[in-house]
Amino acid sequence: MFYQKISLYFLLLFAATAVRAQQTDTLSITLENVKYNYPVKYFPIHTEGQDLRMAYMDVAPLNAPNGRTVVLLHGKNFGGYYWTNTIKALRERGFRVIVPDQIGFGKSSKAFIHYSFHQMARWNKALLDTLGIQKASILGHSMGGMLATRFALLYPESTEKLLLENPIGLEDYRSFIPYVSTDDQYKTELKATAESTKKYYQSSYFTVWKPEYDELVRIAGGVTNSADFPRWARVAAMTFTMIYEQPVVHEFINVRVPTILFIGKEDKTIVGKGLLSPDQQALHGQYRFLGKQTAAKIPGAKIVEFEGCGHIPHIEIPTEFNVALLGSL
Repeated sequence: MFYQKISLYFLLLFAATAVRAQQTDTLSITLENVKYNYPVKYFPIHTEGQDLRMAYMDVAPLNAPNGRTVVLLHGKNFGGYYWTNTIKALRERGFRVIVPDQIGFGKSSKAFIHYSFHQMARWNKALLDTLGIQKASILGHSMGGMLATRFALLYPESTEKLLLENPIGLEDYRSFIPYVSTDDQYKTELKATAESTKKYYQSSYFTVWKPEYDELVRIAGGVTNSADFPRWARVAAMTFTMIYEQPVVHEFINVRVPTILFIGKEDKTIVGKGLLSPDQQALHGQYRFLGKQTAAKIPGAKIVEFEGCGHIPHIEIPTEFNVALLGSL
């Protein structure tokens, strides 16, 4: 009887541990079980016969409001959750901060639609209009930089400043990356695991890996265990196609708002990098050169460069980045 009780105890302990592991390692593709640091609201969107929801945070100034607003646009493999330190720094200086999860990302709907930077810009403008914000500084990181540029091109009167943090799309990927159909990219996205996600983040995003970066992997890798992961993978493939087929690089010359680039000089990001040979990879994605070249294309643009930093300065060197950002604002 004693051994039966012990066996039952360990069986229950194992079951409880398994449940905890599942709760930790398996995430909804709309991140319901990921807590953002500020309250999340939802903006309704109707498109292509579908009712969708765009998640966003509207964070009030912590101290005396300065009457200004900053919008933070995330990269392709992220959502609003990775802006926490930036939000804190901005609100402490009196800024209102709007942090959307674009449709297809973060806590927002994972819809099967035609993804378009023009459409995303329109949705973000509609969100700002609804919130009564007539003008804002737009900070875009990575893919968010492409979206921020499109927003500034479409709505210059609503863009106080265009702030680009290691934006992708500084090259026309169509000119050197082999074309991959959305269906083929979908097959590639389906192969993602938490382990492959961490390996990619280590090799692509940071110069030195730190334990706190594991939280980014927990979120991005956690969705790969969801029963709905195929939907997530399909949307990821669709947005890959959007990036490939909708460059902004040829329109930088048309930007007519004050622009500042924040560039981690060790960044070597190339969308579709795995489709190139090592020799081909060495010819592209060199942000220590691309940053300066892009600043030269945008009338009156300024550039702030960070030594020894990779693709995500606001996470890798948050203090240095925040000082530069606040100084630029």
